[in-house]
Amino acid sequence: MMSMDKNSTSGMLYTKMFRNGEIARGLLHRLEDITKNIQDGAIPIMEVCGTHTVALFRSGIRNALPQAVKIISGPGCPVCVTPNELIDKSIAYAKNNEFILTTFGDMLRVPGSSTSLERVKANGGDIRIVYSAMDSLEIAKSNPDKRVVFFGIGFETTAPTVAAAIDAAKIQSIPNFAVISAHKIVPPALEALAGNPDLKLKGFICPGHVSVIIGSDAYLPIAENHHIPCVITGFEPTDLLHGILMTVEQVIEGKGEVSSQYSRVVSRTGNEKAKNLIKSVFADTDSIWRGIGNIPGSGLALREDFSKYNAEVIWPIEVEKTMENKACRCAQVLTGLITPNECPLFKKICTPESPVGACMVSSEGTCAAYYKYGDISQ
Repeated sequence: MMSMDKNSTSGMLYTKMFRNGEIARGLLHRLEDITKNIQDGAIPIMEVCGTHTVALFRSGIRNALPQAVKIISGPGCPVCVTPNELIDKSIAYAKNNEFILTTFGDMLRVPGSSTSLERVKANGGDIRIVYSAMDSLEIAKSNPDKRVVFFGIGFETTAPTVAAAIDAAKIQSIPNFAVISAHKIVPPALEALAGNPDLKLKGFICPGHVSVIIGSDAYLPIAENHHIPCVITGFEPTDLLHGILMTVEQVIEGKGEVSSQYSRVVSRTGNEKAKNLIKSVFADTDSIWRGIGNIPGSGLALREDFSKYNAEVIWPIEVEKTMENKACRCAQVLTGLITPNECPLFKKICTPESPVGACMVSSEGTCAAYYKYGDISQ
């Protein structure tokens, strides 16, 4: 008989622990038991991570939850929350033949005010898909006669890698590389959502990947200021069910605390090296989130001593007047005020093949998830 290698054994253990049907049913039964006397939809919980959005659909958990628990998808997709203003700016650079614009693949299909990067590329714009900011740095080195602009998006998980690329550009004195920073910080957005009286949220399922970087203590002000549970959760079925159960138990007990279901990965203080790298290159700044508006201290701008790598400073460019598609209800979807099913464009005019709004573009977007996995009762 062949012996199993270490990876096969750990994979089986992982499946046994985190995708175990018996454990999942036990967690569901516990949820049903403690909510049996609570009216439908009385416990609205927002998950704030695009990966959680997809995982909840894919696992079937959303349909399996008791009616008292209402899962709301929040602004957990960085592609989706990037405002038209910055998309239009990236398009302006891409249209200019002095520049090479680099960015992640999802950004190409996000509609701007009048066009998209995908269409500009089809019309001859030099736009290149990269997997990291370091790839952009290499493109700049290989094309010294061109100005290379990296359109950087993402939350705290992406920011350290971009900071590292900017720091490398400074150390290596690369003059033709610069960044448009559309990076966002998650906790200020949760603070804004927790204070929205229209949502009446009872708890947050906090993002796992982001929390690895920032640590669980980052959510303490939100829990304390709004007396709302903030539970950091992993991505496997039993992770999600356990995290939801932990949140519901806090709501029933009248608590509003930070806790971590994902303690095997997330610490209280997070990744200090990554956080220090972000702080060395970026400074907190006010930032506009699609659907929410301007949130103080929720963005990352390059520090003054790195301003020579800020595309908007060293290579200012004229941008068309920014406009929003008034028929698209992506803004309300991102804030949990409506589901995609309530948007008149959903599945009719707006599809993954022809997206009208950013929420339909990204694989982590709420509209894309609803489209792929079908209508549900939640």
